[in-house]
Amino acid sequence: MFQIKVFTFNPIQENTYILYNEQKECIIIDPGCYFDPEKEELKSFITSHKLEPKILLNTHCHLDHVFGNKFIAEEYNLTLNTHLAEKEILEMAPASGLMFDLPFDNYQGKTIYLKEGDVVSLGNDQLQVIHAPGHSPGSVCFYCEKQHFVIGGDVLFLNSIGRTDLPLGNYEDLVKNIKQKLFQLPENVTVYPGHGPATTIGNEIRKNPFLQG
Repeated sequence: MFQIKVFTFNPIQENTYILYNEQKECIIIDPGCYFDPEKEELKSFITSHKLEPKILLNTHCHLDHVFGNKFIAEEYNLTLNTHLAEKEILEMAPASGLMFDLPFDNYQGKTIYLKEGDVVSLGNDQLQVIHAPGHSPGSVCFYCEKQHFVIGGDVLFLNSIGRTDLPLGNYEDLVKNIKQKLFQLPENVTVYPGHGPATTIGNEIRKNPFLQG
């Protein structure tokens, strides 16, 4: 059974997630740690809980979600997992960082490319990959059916949706994918987003002003 730990990192206030199980294995999702104290905070949690990082995942590769990729990959000898359509976004991330006066060293290692319907396993626990482009072309969500939660990246927020004015964003695609994919999940599924507080599928079906009608 997954335990979920969330950190909020970097000036863009991005949510980084650690999912860990009874065997003390863990998945790190979207390590947004930019400053050294943030990296130490993440590392300290892993050390104090005696966790063994096994998998590094990106929901998508905008700069605020990938600041810590290189640090995590090197610290724990992990390979990045993300969608193939994020390759260009990841390559663009350092240039975006310079625009925001947030220079960083990008991940340069091997990448395992995920696709719709893939399953990411950690022991007896599983995350199903849902490809939901629109905010970015390779945005994926990680759905745990057994525990009724989804790590949604920047696809769906509490009463909001991901922005689509960034390169390769598409508003129509985002709305379509939320309605056709995420809104098909049970209403009691908790959505853990890339920014801000958690919500539920049911709340967003009923109250999200961007998704009515």
